[in-house]
Amino acid sequence: MRSDLVKILDGGIGIYLRESGAPFEQPEWSALALIEEPDSVRRAHLAFAEAGAGVITTNSYALVPFHIGETRFLEEGPRLLNLAGSLAAEVRNESKSDLLVAASIPPVFGSYEPDKFKPNEAIPLLNMFKENLIEFTDLVLAETVSSITEAKVIQDVFSDISQPLWISFSLEDKHTKEPKLRSGELVTDAIGSLDLSNCQALLFNCNQPEIMEQALITAAPLLTNDTELGVYANGFKPDYNDKKANSGHSELREDLTPDQYLKFARYWKSLGASIIGGCCGIGVAHIARLRELL
Repeated sequence: MRSDLVKILDGGIGIYLRESGAPFEQPEWSALALIEEPDSVRRAHLAFAEAGAGVITTNSYALVPFHIGETRFLEEGPRLLNLAGSLAAEVRNESKSDLLVAASIPPVFGSYEPDKFKPNEAIPLLNMFKENLIEFTDLVLAETVSSITEAKVIQDVFSDISQPLWISFSLEDKHTKEPKLRSGELVTDAIGSLDLSNCQALLFNCNQPEIMEQALITAAPLLTNDTELGVYANGFKPDYNDKKANSGHSELREDLTPDQYLKFARYWKSLGASIIGGCCGIGVAHIARLRELL
């Protein structure tokens, strides 16, 4: 149900782990901390919750063959997904606020690469998340969805869950009057393809903050009152957003301060966004400033 109240999502857990000194290398990315130092993941969740996030996201984004290898995924995937869910749930259960946990469902073949998405191969990977992660969570958040086909497969796989399903699209990082997904497909067509009765929130993530405006303007009138609108941008330098997944460590913008991010967030709220947080490079200080939206 659409609401005037803003839900604050957490920020980018991967960059937080890297900057806090947790184990962090390519190709494992944020999964390495989960594997080698799980308590660092719990501390990251706690930091975002204490900063004011009302929704924390499981550290499961990199738990795919693309990052941890096919053999490890098949042999250890269920245990690692359970661990990712239980760490976030532990922080929620110890919280004195109404904290929610979102199950992070990642692009199973790598971020920003819609051409690599293969529906038949994706289904068993997504089922691994469904069977081993979402029991710990309050909602399911499909992140960085880059094509209509990917969104449809996600909706099919998670059509029978009891938790709300949130779908977050990633956009071409270009200023256009008609915003597009990374696949080149129009946002209008992507929303039109969704079963909105099985999409409690439609979001945009992992793009520059400047790109989000037109997508929100386009999406808002197309959604029903039962589907919330949300946004969580990244803090990467513009050239990184054009790179392929896992192509190297990211460089962050220096101009995107917590105060500047709050200005973007206030504008997004005025455009109808009721779920606002941060993606890669948006840290605890940024999330703390978003409390002024409440």
